[in-house]
Amino acid sequence: MNSRAKGCVGEREWRDECRKRGYEARRGRQFAGHPDAPDVVCELPFHFEVKRVQNLNVAKAVEQAIRDAGDKPVAVAHRKNNQPWLVTMTADAWFGLIQKAHPPKPQGRRIVTGK
Repeated sequence: MNSRAKGCVGEREWRDECRKRGYEARRGRQFAGHPDAPDVVCELPFHFEVKRVQNLNVAKAVEQAIRDAGDKPVAVAHRKNNQPWLVTMTADAWFGLIQKAHPPKPQGRRIVTGK
């Protein structure tokens, strides 16, 4: 399978993964018709870049997503053959999610760990 066909397969797989988990999703490029469109358009608040490769340069994939995303947070969904999906995002995007679910403690309170 050539890399372009594998990319299309990966986009459909990620679209289906999003749908399986209850989110509306569709492939992006064929509907939007421009190169800055996300690979998968989903109701989740991310610009999705989808990679279905054995050897991924994660930094380049994140750079591409950031370049194309405008002001949306980015997520790179990627997987190797016979492996589960992984999602890579910037720390800003990750903390944005976490802070909604688990707001940070007020400043001045410290968590003490150790012996």
